[in-house]
Amino acid sequence: MAADRYFGTYARFETRSKKDAGALLGADNLVGDQYSIVFETEDGVTRAWMKNRFGALTGRFDEHVSRQLQLLSAREWKLVALLSFVAFTDRPEPGFYWGQAAVIAFDPADEAAMEMFVGRVGKLLQEGIRPAVDLGKQGVETVLEHQGDWTPAERVPMPEREEGTVVMKQRRKTSENFIEHGRAGNKGCLAAGWIFNTALVAAVVFAFLVALRSCGVL
Repeated sequence: MAADRYFGTYARFETRSKKDAGALLGADNLVGDQYSIVFETEDGVTRAWMKNRFGALTGRFDEHVSRQLQLLSAREWKLVALLSFVAFTDRPEPGFYWGQAAVIAFDPADEAAMEMFVGRVGKLLQEGIRPAVDLGKQGVETVLEHQGDWTPAERVPMPEREEGTVVMKQRRKTSENFIEHGRAGNKGCLAAGWIFNTALVAAVVFAFLVALRSCGVL
């Protein structure tokens, strides 16, 4: 962390409930997506939340990270989060959804370079690659020197998986890329995304029927 102009880390978030997690698994929340960070107070406790591009609150950070982000917000820094992965842990019952996001904050004076840097980090996350975002003073200077067109070679490993934990999404799927291109105005890609999903479901159903037939059920 270069305390005078930049902050970066991977931070854990959780959803309010399993029901609220449904949207997090859909196409409105994709790995590598950029989120704004807002603050909500509940039962006297203020937490930082990730708000997606459609205005939905999707995950909240713990009190420690929230306090850090509140202090940076008070300095009028720009705060962003980038979705890295979503997981489900079945213990304690009934289980809960959680994940990690790359959280980045910076002085608005460096916005042009940092926005490009954030975009590069997001593209790597889309591929399941987790670049280091805790840059240190030298790393921040390198970002600024290259006008944001740089990312560190260092990679951050996934957290150790707890028993009963399944990673639900860690990179973008081909169909999700089609849908994103469609949203950007390429209707052919949007249609291709839905066709891809339909074909995938059909293939699974066909394989299931073949298996039943081979077992003499059909």
